[in-house]
Amino acid sequence: MKYKQLLNIGANALATGFFLMGFQAEAKTVQVTLHAVETDVAYDNKGSTYRAWTFEGKVPGPVVRITEGDTVEFTLINDKSNKNSHSMDFHAARLDVMEDFDSIKPGETKKYTFTADNPGVFFYHCGSDPMIQHIARGMYGVIIVDPKDATALPKADREYVLIQAEHYPNPDDKTAMMENKWSNVMFNGGIFKYDPVHDSEATKWLQAKPGERVRIYFVNAGPNEYSSLHPIAGIWDRAYASGNPKNVQYAMQSYFVGAGDAVTLDLISPVEGANAIVDHAMRHALTGAVAVIMFTNDADPEAGRGDNILLR
Repeated sequence: MKYKQLLNIGANALATGFFLMGFQAEAKTVQVTLHAVETDVAYDNKGSTYRAWTFEGKVPGPVVRITEGDTVEFTLINDKSNKNSHSMDFHAARLDVMEDFDSIKPGETKKYTFTADNPGVFFYHCGSDPMIQHIARGMYGVIIVDPKDATALPKADREYVLIQAEHYPNPDDKTAMMENKWSNVMFNGGIFKYDPVHDSEATKWLQAKPGERVRIYFVNAGPNEYSSLHPIAGIWDRAYASGNPKNVQYAMQSYFVGAGDAVTLDLISPVEGANAIVDHAMRHALTGAVAVIMFTNDADPEAGRGDNILLR
């Protein structure tokens, strides 16, 4: 083989290597600041409220989204008007539970840093004592860690976040929480929030077009119950335990998620019409854990994209 041919082969191989490297996201430092806020929050479509403990005044808290390998510089601010100590437990972090996840009093600030070593979808929540009450009153959310390899997962056309949790009628009754005496199971802080079939006052639902890959980032906040997540009239095309691309399963009818765990699920409908994402434990579904997804050719182009992955 001639010397010039060898040079060309080497150049092509080098170019291919740089092309493949282009799929690898560069690690960065991300500043994340959340406020612990105790405030009244609606929990149904009528606007009924309870005194919630929250991150940023919302249940669930804001979606935190980073990339595998990123360093998170986190700050928790416990608003001085609060009455209780609060903390932050990121399931995506590997730290010292005694030091980094320790509680802070009203008016105090907590800082810590961690590197997101693993891709996936992870739970975050307040871990202050009693943890069961802090979660039950709304101090939870999701952190998505996208794979640094952009080809690790099939490209999603739309994405939605669903967080399941139980609703306890009296948020001050810790005994009822310990005895698992909830009244409803809900998605994203609302009873039948995305289900106009069971609640005529529901005004929101998930949207997509037939043939689109819809990615659901699902977290079970609990604090007590399991979830058997099923898309009625559909099949999960792929399921990734904890959202990690290495943990792939195919054609799943339901996916079991324990309290404090998470999964990434892909759904594709070949036809127009509705699916209903439910916790197939019927007591859970029929008290509020239903999310209708409409597959129509005129689906809102903004739905399930950008900042619209968690419907408020």
